[in-house]
Amino acid sequence: MNIQSEEKVVQIPISQIRDFPEHPYKVKDDESMNELVDSIMQRGLIQPVIIRPTEDGNYEMVSGHRRKRAFEIAGIKNIPARVKEMTKDEAILAMVDSNLQREVILPSEKAFAYKMRLEAMKRQAGRPAKDNSDPTGPNLIGTRSNTELAQEVNESETQIKRYIRLTNLIPELLELVDEGRIAMRPAVEISYLPEEAQMQLYETIDYNDATPSHYQAIRLRNFHRDGKLTPEVIEAIMSEEKPNQKEKSPFRDKRIVGVIPKHIPQERHCEYVIKAIDYYNRHLEKVRNNRSR
Repeated sequence: MNIQSEEKVVQIPISQIRDFPEHPYKVKDDESMNELVDSIMQRGLIQPVIIRPTEDGNYEMVSGHRRKRAFEIAGIKNIPARVKEMTKDEAILAMVDSNLQREVILPSEKAFAYKMRLEAMKRQAGRPAKDNSDPTGPNLIGTRSNTELAQEVNESETQIKRYIRLTNLIPELLELVDEGRIAMRPAVEISYLPEEAQMQLYETIDYNDATPSHYQAIRLRNFHRDGKLTPEVIEAIMSEEKPNQKEKSPFRDKRIVGVIPKHIPQERHCEYVIKAIDYYNRHLEKVRNNRSR
């Protein structure tokens, strides 16, 4: 198929479009996806996807992974697309920029998007020649790229660095960050731990149903720095009660928690519910006895 003008929208078989390698944005078959599918079925695709040609005669998605997935779910074989000649770095910049306009972006998505974009910007900026007498050249390029990215995405350079540190987290911990269970600052501290320690920490979090505070995360990192971070140390730190940590009810069903008087301490919830059930059973027994008379 011949390459069309980048201003012209053409119908491209979805089977000829592959996803952008390691693109950072998650495509989920959730309620939002169902709404997109319904919209496409009723009104068609308002914004064509952007793709670039590949050497094997097919195409690579630059912007429109969710729209492509919606077409697949809807069973539509061809998708409206703008075909643009782009280098890999140009495609990375376009792919990241188009998705950063979304209303909701997960921390993990920002993390990998910023990392990919910054690396592409540095490659585009080029490197000094080997005989360059200025040893600070490469550092200056990196500094300029950091500053430029911060201005373009309206984030501080420090915050961008924090996001990029998240790419060092194992997927299980990064998922907890996306869910809001681990805050940014403790997540950054944890990112300096080796993968084995991170997995041990995740297992401890899962077992204790408690995530590390910023202070606890700093201690974990310091123990690792000193070569003293063991599974036992992780367990000891994570089992500590945080000053602002509330006791958790043994019941996850909010309907049960809602009928327990607030003056009952949470560590006595089980005892209270057992007594309430026993009292109710005795009440039913009395009612049955009275009816049988």
